[in-house]
Amino acid sequence: MRIAILGATSQIAKDLIVSFSVNSANELYLFARRPADVRNWSVSIGLSQYYPVNEFSEFSKGEFDAVINFVGVGNPAQAVALGNAIFEITEYYDDMVLEYLKQHPSCRYLFLSSGAAYGIGFNEPVTKETPAMVNLNRLVPHEWYGVAKLYAECRHRARPELAIIDIRVFNYFSHTQDINARFLVTDILRAIRDKLELKVSSDYIVRDFLHPSDFYRLICVLLATPAMNTVVDCYSKAPIDKPNLLFTMREKFGLCYEVNELDPSLNSTGNKPYYYSLNFHAADFGYTPSLTSLEGIVRESGILLNN
Repeated sequence: MRIAILGATSQIAKDLIVSFSVNSANELYLFARRPADVRNWSVSIGLSQYYPVNEFSEFSKGEFDAVINFVGVGNPAQAVALGNAIFEITEYYDDMVLEYLKQHPSCRYLFLSSGAAYGIGFNEPVTKETPAMVNLNRLVPHEWYGVAKLYAECRHRARPELAIIDIRVFNYFSHTQDINARFLVTDILRAIRDKLELKVSSDYIVRDFLHPSDFYRLICVLLATPAMNTVVDCYSKAPIDKPNLLFTMREKFGLCYEVNELDPSLNSTGNKPYYYSLNFHAADFGYTPSLTSLEGIVRESGILLNN
């Protein structure tokens, strides 16, 4: 299969490219705003296969069986810095693919959406019956990212004749994560690395972290399924709550932490106590995750800290 990867500079895209290079005979064609960065990265990690890298202006000239769109933001600080430009960026590259599909209707399109598309709330995990909730009269900046994804999904459902699958990623972690990004897990890892005490808030949260191997497994089953227009939520074998995550990181890696009422982390998309999904529609296509959130975090943290 000839697969175009849009946004090849993103962390999750790079992890998928590596997985493809090790496990798959598919032909990848990489596109990025900074193609030189992707080429340098490929050389730096000794990528086992050579994949052509081009600017987005070359995309429409190719012949692809599938397109995977990763264009977006990779961490909360980027989302804050980008501001309302997230709407134009999301729509621009989505339009580019939709225009391509008009000329190549047999091509599949996998769009990286987000759990944030569900909107506000998350006082309980979402299910297949959970509606999107947007406070339309009081829309605030931390909701822009989710609304941009929701808008893209609505456009996709309005084109049922096209083979588009939206993939809602809630949380994802690998050892390639930028340790300076402002997530709870990276805050934990910096504290371990620097031998500092981490101050964490007392709020109870639950997260579901997807491991790179399970993300690759999901992508493969979606590429192999009959062409359709639908959406799936990402999930691991089991989510993890903050107390058990902190306890395990202390036991495994010597994390020192203090729980208080202050929350020093950057939260660009609002408070989400139960930010994960019980919508297991992906299982209908044959997806079965191999790792729990905690297993994946421990495995990847060990690699990152050793490096």
